[in-house]
Amino acid sequence: MSTHVNIHEAKTNLSRLIERVQAGEEITIAKAGKPIARLSAIHERPKRRVPGMDKGKVIIHPNFDDPLPEFDEDYMHPEHPMRELLR
Repeated sequence: MSTHVNIHEAKTNLSRLIERVQAGEEITIAKAGKPIARLSAIHERPKRRVPGMDKGKVIIHPNFDDPLPEFDEDYMHPEHPMRELLR
């Protein structure tokens, strides 16, 4: 069940609203009667990231930076429009 409160009430009673949210209630904050935000509990914390946990899983080959064959002037069709830009 969701409880609706206006912005002024939310600012005045934020600590109390957070306690209610921790108890499982969902609070909707409204401005001029129009809902604009929702307070809800976070049930699960994301797992902490460990730097380097994928070490050894990614391989960058020595030829990684070599030109791609489709942009090699000798590989292109003589009438390819990119051929002039590579000169």
